[in-house]
Amino acid sequence: MAEWSLPREDLGLRLRTTDDAGLGAEAGGAEAYRPPPHERAQGRAARLRVRLRRTADLQFGSIWRDLEQLLPRVRGVLADVGAGAQPFRDFLSPDVRYIAVDHEDAERRFGYLTPDTRYFRGPKLPLADAEATAILCTETLEHVRDTAPFLGELRRALAPGGLLILTVPFAARWHFVPQDFWRFTPAALDYVLRTAGFREVRVYARGGALAVACYKVLGFILLMLIGGGRRGVSAFLCGGVGLLLLPVAVLAVTLGNIGIRFPGAADDTLGYTVLAC
Repeated sequence: MAEWSLPREDLGLRLRTTDDAGLGAEAGGAEAYRPPPHERAQGRAARLRVRLRRTADLQFGSIWRDLEQLLPRVRGVLADVGAGAQPFRDFLSPDVRYIAVDHEDAERRFGYLTPDTRYFRGPKLPLADAEATAILCTETLEHVRDTAPFLGELRRALAPGGLLILTVPFAARWHFVPQDFWRFTPAALDYVLRTAGFREVRVYARGGALAVACYKVLGFILLMLIGGGRRGVSAFLCGGVGLLLLPVAVLAVTLGNIGIRFPGAADDTLGYTVLAC
């Protein structure tokens, strides 16, 4: 068998590297765009911003749509693992005891620092055995390098008969802050959750091919508007193209939300919402 060696020339490829913390970085640069941190919809201005975001951000809007139906049914104690700014907390009934859990890097990476959050470092979650009757974990699993111990911790903290509500992206851009390791298929989600000790697993697609196509179009237009990491004349030209495409963006937002509401076969999807117990 022939032995391969890495080419010395760049071949015109765009090199991606990782730093010592395992975070990706394009050689000589940084992410062109990082979404603004989420916020809790408290106050008129915040509610308006959240409404606009869940309409224009199809990925976030699809998650919102599912959790708006699921979380009001939760009773007892809910642990929100990877809570961030706790954007979905207000879906819960007032009699639910809410526990926010997040990694201590959440403040450094995203500015999330809420007084009633249990911050942690290391593999063990700051939850007692069987403490939660429900666990919410949104867009977090893809950032976990070793998924088996993490899912085992969720299983440990979940009371017998409790419910895990998990969301992961599928058709989403790769991003390296804080870390982005995985894109899970339904078969993979079923496997890793059952291996961790969950007995019943149901996987639901969020949006279909139309929503995915519109999501990609919107991502391209956004990159044009912000210059796509370019500078000078190139950035100016990209911004001009982005402005010309704004009517297309409005159309993509409209069609994308239709694609979320009516996903069709959903062989291609924005992401998955998973229920397990």
